[in-house]
Amino acid sequence: MSTVLAIDQGTSGTKAIVVAEDGTALAVAEEPVRPRYLDGGRVEQDPDELLDSVLTAGRRALAEAGRPVDAVALANQGETVLAWDPDSGEPLTDALVWQDRRAESVCAELADHAELVARRTGLVLDPYFSAPKMAWLRRHRTREGVVTTTDTWLVHRLTGAFVTDVTTASRSLLLDVDTLTWDGELLELFGLAGERLPRLVDCDEIVGTTEAFGGRLPVAGLVVDQQAALVAEGCLTPGSAKCTFGTGAFLLANTGTRAVRSRSGLTSSVAWRAGGETAYCVDGQVYTAASAIRWLTDSGLLSAPGELDAVAAPDAGGVLCVPALAGLAAPWWRPDATASLTGMTLATGRGQLVRAVLEGVAAQVAEVCRLVADDLGAPLSRLRADGGLTHSRALMQAQADLAQLPVDVYPSGHATPLGAAALARVALRPGLPLAEAVGDWRPSTVYEPAWSPDRAAAFRDRWRRAAELGLPGG
Repeated sequence: MSTVLAIDQGTSGTKAIVVAEDGTALAVAEEPVRPRYLDGGRVEQDPDELLDSVLTAGRRALAEAGRPVDAVALANQGETVLAWDPDSGEPLTDALVWQDRRAESVCAELADHAELVARRTGLVLDPYFSAPKMAWLRRHRTREGVVTTTDTWLVHRLTGAFVTDVTTASRSLLLDVDTLTWDGELLELFGLAGERLPRLVDCDEIVGTTEAFGGRLPVAGLVVDQQAALVAEGCLTPGSAKCTFGTGAFLLANTGTRAVRSRSGLTSSVAWRAGGETAYCVDGQVYTAASAIRWLTDSGLLSAPGELDAVAAPDAGGVLCVPALAGLAAPWWRPDATASLTGMTLATGRGQLVRAVLEGVAAQVAEVCRLVADDLGAPLSRLRADGGLTHSRALMQAQADLAQLPVDVYPSGHATPLGAAALARVALRPGLPLAEAVGDWRPSTVYEPAWSPDRAAAFRDRWRRAAELGLPGG
């Protein structure tokens, strides 16, 4: 086995971990990054800040660990894009973050091609994914250089390579998800024909070497963040599923060696490609999870996110929340949906409001669980969970109650970099089974459903009606 510096470059920060041969985190360093939330649903990042955060976090983790590593792994945020000069490596635009909605007009123009896009890519025609934002940059910012996801730029700055891994590419709306090749017709459709595209690589491929962290180290284990967490949590067999509770909540379920075309408005992507084999997953996104807790704090209903469980009332007192503060993703795909709080009376206090927001997040995740089960043709048996919000016992219990599933909380706060590290180990030791590279883990806590199935179903029905009322024209 090998010691790996695993870097998770995320939306609000970059985390670097030195991971020992047995999967133990020997050192952890985190550097914040600051997205700019602008009018009109625009969200941008400074590319230089992203690169600086990668270098600083990586070097700090190595200094703290005080031991050499055998490779560098990199997980990325997925659908964040920028234009840059391939000769100098300098950015030509800010990065448009996956949350950015300015490319809605691009998608609206292509609405008649939505079925073709879904059939080829397994995805939904939505500005959440990379291609619409890439097209917007080409129309409104620059025709110079190349336009790619941030992982390609970061790897180029580290190694000089021009690559992207197939999991990240499968989130672009430009990849044929069955053949794992760039699709010329889709490139033409988005006005990106003739663009120089990165070489597609497997997650266990050594793509080059870097001296950015001292010495010369191979770079491998390239993977998009949510799929990295799927690997770390051992969801290696069809039907196993995890949900990451971060800024949003992202539920992925392994579908085996076939890219399932969702009948329920979910999306299909590459889960990983390693050892010459491809695994796929179906996934559903909830745009607002920890960001809803930030809204509670900004609104004065919480003094700090850490007091969530202390403030939440045991019961919402009839208050119902649809926390669509950034619109609704799967299965509605309505960025224009709005949030709502209903059922309030003069007796309603902040404890009931906080409880209602928690139950609203859990209800949307439970809805995604139901849709995933429909696509898999069998119900989920349990749900693995990671991310900062898993520290909220109130939320995790609500999740178990509403989804009617046991929830196994991942014992580490570092699922994404640990998954990238496992893939890097496979790159360093060809033939190493991925399950062996991941290793075993035991949940830190297991939440069993306390509600009856009838109570959960009634709540979900009521919540679903409220969500649909929040849709413009609903």
